[in-house]
Amino acid sequence: MKTKIITLESHDDLISVRDKLSWAKTPRILLVWPKYEKVTLRLLDLKVLQRHADSLGAQLGLVTRRANVRRDAESLGIPVFKSTVSAQKDLWPASAPRTQRTPPPPRRDLRAMRDEVYEKEPAWRTSLLGRVVTFTAGVTAILVLAGLFVPRAAVIVHPETRMESIVIPVSASPSFEAVSITGNVTARTISVTVDVEQSKAVSGVVSLPKTKARGVAQFMNLTADEVTIPAGTIVSAAPSIRFVTLNDARLPAGVDEIVAVRIEALAGGSDGNVGVGAVQFVEGSLGLSMTVSNPEPLAGGIDVKGIGANEADRERLRESVLQEVQHTAEEQIRSQIGTNDLLLTETLEITEVLMEEFSPPVGEAGSSLNLRMQIVVSALYIFSTDLEQLASSTMNAAIPQGFVPQGELTFELLSMPVTDTSGTTYFDLNVTQTIRRNIDILEILSSIRGKKLEQAQSELQSRFILREEPQITITPSWWNYLPLIPFNISVEVN
Repeated sequence: MKTKIITLESHDDLISVRDKLSWAKTPRILLVWPKYEKVTLRLLDLKVLQRHADSLGAQLGLVTRRANVRRDAESLGIPVFKSTVSAQKDLWPASAPRTQRTPPPPRRDLRAMRDEVYEKEPAWRTSLLGRVVTFTAGVTAILVLAGLFVPRAAVIVHPETRMESIVIPVSASPSFEAVSITGNVTARTISVTVDVEQSKAVSGVVSLPKTKARGVAQFMNLTADEVTIPAGTIVSAAPSIRFVTLNDARLPAGVDEIVAVRIEALAGGSDGNVGVGAVQFVEGSLGLSMTVSNPEPLAGGIDVKGIGANEADRERLRESVLQEVQHTAEEQIRSQIGTNDLLLTETLEITEVLMEEFSPPVGEAGSSLNLRMQIVVSALYIFSTDLEQLASSTMNAAIPQGFVPQGELTFELLSMPVTDTSGTTYFDLNVTQTIRRNIDILEILSSIRGKKLEQAQSELQSRFILREEPQITITPSWWNYLPLIPFNISVEVN
């Protein structure tokens, strides 16, 4: 008899083996367990496979050496063989005959049984009047529910408002680390480098040097050694009139030995014309080895009149440049800090002059005077957030009971800031904010829900202090009552 041999694999389960049985078209189906792999089929799975093979008209057999599988198969009456060869040679035990269930004959009294189980509807429910009354009650219930949940209302109330203003004495210093309700705020330092150049026309007459004074200087040795005096050695006369030697010279060895050297004034003009004995100082280390004097007057320095800038012109131009420096520095600092940050302009100060250059320099003619200055300017400023924090905390503490803040804080300086010697800046800050009377929304809802429109408006005006009439909008517009359910009412307080 033909036998379908199916070799199982380790991944096979009940579903996959059952599908393999379905493809078998033989009267015998033999399931072969692998030797070295484990197939997880339980006793219940074998019972299901046996019934499935029986439904296909085939007899199920197993080939396995596993004791537990053989034991389960024998309990179910499934033949077990040692090999596929023995399964094909040996006789298979006859399978138990299948029993067929015979359905019982249909019962004839089902309608009577149904009538006994189910009670008949009352007569009022089957009558026309009862149906009309029931329908009317249902429609009425729907309308009541619609009246509860469909209407919507929007209420806008305008409570009393007033302008609250307070003055805060503020102290600002870089030494303060945080904002304090006592008025202390942190002042931060900012520095900018300003490069300004200005020109000024001059028409004054000034003395201009034309030639330099010349003469002879006599050096006296203070040591026992010979001393070399190089050309270019600087000697001077009070007050700060300097001369330079024109040639090299050797001062003989021995105390009080002398040598004469020609000298010339470093600067031109009549200032170099000095009398006998005016030259007294030797600059540099040579001054330790010798003394100097002029045995004859020094002459030859001549001044001429010309158009140029005097000291007053230079001072006026310098003041003008410094004013522009301060203005430019303020603009640069404002561009680097926040828009609402407070710059303490009175703390603007020059911290370092990097360059100050006049053109033409002193002693030269010119119809115009030019000055270029490069200056480092520093100042103190306060973060707007620090001022807002101080103003907000102070205002919240000053708001009367029953009111809440509304709108933004505004603040302005009432007095010019003043900085003391310790670097602390003092000023008064005026803080202004609109406050409104606090209204409980739950109290509004409890006072108007379910009432007519006119009654609700009158109730709001009598219960609360309002600056304007309340606005109530009901949807749909033809509905004249406010909803009973609070969450169908939206309240806005302006």
